[in-house]
Amino acid sequence: MDRSQKEKAVEDFKKIFDDAEAVIVAQYKGLNSETIDDLRAKTRDSNVSFRVTKNRLIKIALSGGVYENISDLFSGPTAIAYSKDVVAAAKVTNEFSKNNENLVIIGGALKDKVLDINGIKHLASLPSLPELQAKIVGLISTPARQIATVVATPASQLITVARAYEGTK
Repeated sequence: MDRSQKEKAVEDFKKIFDDAEAVIVAQYKGLNSETIDDLRAKTRDSNVSFRVTKNRLIKIALSGGVYENISDLFSGPTAIAYSKDVVAAAKVTNEFSKNNENLVIIGGALKDKVLDINGIKHLASLPSLPELQAKIVGLISTPARQIATVVATPASQLITVARAYEGTK
């Protein structure tokens, strides 16, 4: 790698850290290229990116940035999983590491908050953004469904309900 390629790599890493809401750092010693490609496919499906790092270059990119507090994690064969969805990166890497002992999560961060392995596992257990959105839509639409059910009820049943209600007063 010549100097201009290294400068470009540092700039790329800086952009990654500027845009990412969550970064998970893992060691991948023993993973072959086929397994890494499989992991990349799974991360892409979840709008997460996975990238093998050059430790010296990534430490330069981290210097002075919001994620500078995780620079100590970069030693040995490391990679990062990152995303704009706070939960997605933790979920994908945690699930993959359960089935593959050669991917070892060593830490991560949510901007300036450093996470250890337990923090990442807890984060991975939370519902993802699409799951939360579906729950909110379900909660909002429930009253509308109930109103629609009452309106769709035949008039005779409504009269019966009204008489029953009158009788309770």
